[in-house]
Amino acid sequence: MTYEAIDVKPLNPVIGAEISGVDISKPLGNQLYQEIHDALMEHQVIFFRDQEMTLDEHMAFGKLFGVLHIHPSAKKTQNRPEIITIRSDERSKAVAGMKWHSDVSCDEEPPMGSILHLHTIPETGGDTMFASMYAAYNALSQPMKDFLGGLQAWHESAHVHRDRLGHKGELRDGNDSYPVSLHPIVRTHPVTGRKCLFVNENFTTRVDGLTPNEGDALLKMLYEHIATPEFQCRFVWEEKSVAFWDNRCAQHRTVWDYYPKVRHGYRVTVAGDKPY
Repeated sequence: MTYEAIDVKPLNPVIGAEISGVDISKPLGNQLYQEIHDALMEHQVIFFRDQEMTLDEHMAFGKLFGVLHIHPSAKKTQNRPEIITIRSDERSKAVAGMKWHSDVSCDEEPPMGSILHLHTIPETGGDTMFASMYAAYNALSQPMKDFLGGLQAWHESAHVHRDRLGHKGELRDGNDSYPVSLHPIVRTHPVTGRKCLFVNENFTTRVDGLTPNEGDALLKMLYEHIATPEFQCRFVWEEKSVAFWDNRCAQHRTVWDYYPKVRHGYRVTVAGDKPY
């Protein structure tokens, strides 16, 4: 793909690219928007350096790609329910995202993508890893692709948001409401038309129609497969960097190797549609 308004430097042949030549805090013309969108579709996750953004500018950039998603249990940031605060420090007992996952896949219509802006980072560590679910699907044998093509899996959130991370109080869908949804194990990307795996260790709990032993064995195999290094890229953060990932075809996980140092920033998430 050819780009004229931005510079695109792939991190590797499978997933990830660094974008330069654009200030995403400013209004984008049609060409800039389209090229950023196309780069995301091509590389699944894109990165920007040295981006100064207020919370409102962060939200405005996200809204270019769709309606902003509201997390089912995260607290509001400065009275903005669309903004999620990402912070870990010496008081943290756990951090979100330490397992491979797709954001809020427990929703009936999981997010299209997420945009994370970090302004405080440790001197070393705190990288984010991304994995291509296109590559994970393509590497499967044809008999396994055929088998998975007819299966769906349950995605649940109470064990993550309430039990592990302790989110309580004001919830998006009402008191003690944690989303549960049934999604295909193999989904079709609504823009590219490509097939990708759509199960993840954080939210997927069981395979519909299989016995617990069968489903657990299948999910264990898929989780190990998803973690294959050849499907991945690793982003080394700098202050004021931005990562924008396509939540439909890429999974990610944080590396919590910097305790007790501070890692702090904000995320907006763009609403998506029902997987098929």
